[in-house]
Amino acid sequence: MNKFKEIRPIVLGLAIKNNKLLVGEGFDNVKNETFYRCLGGGIEFLEKSSDALKREFKEEIGANIIIKDFLGISENIFTYNGKNAHELILFYSIDIPDCAYKEEYHIIDGKADFKARWIDINEFKNGNAILYPEGVFKYI
Repeated sequence: MNKFKEIRPIVLGLAIKNNKLLVGEGFDNVKNETFYRCLGGGIEFLEKSSDALKREFKEEIGANIIIKDFLGISENIFTYNGKNAHELILFYSIDIPDCAYKEEYHIIDGKADFKARWIDINEFKNGNAILYPEGVFKYI
């Protein structure tokens, strides 16, 4: 699947602990913008969204997450590094087990190499940090 030419179904997990949200850090070279996004990824053909979320967290941070609740769906049309993209995002609330908890995670996912960390939700709400997609705000 070419994520810049097709609608991509993805799943994101909202892990909140002590009013902090676990997010991956991204950078858009065209916009010269640092942003954050909850962890997760693509849903494969014939894979349930909850299974995809468990798989993504296991691959990215080595955690066997606990899925609590399905929160909803959001459509996200955006531009990243000058390319248009279109996603349908399923959101779940999740818990990270204490045995897998770290303040910061180093993630290598295909060609992507980034950090994930816990950031106070108020940093996003007051505009000090950018959180995408905007649809996530109704769930935090």
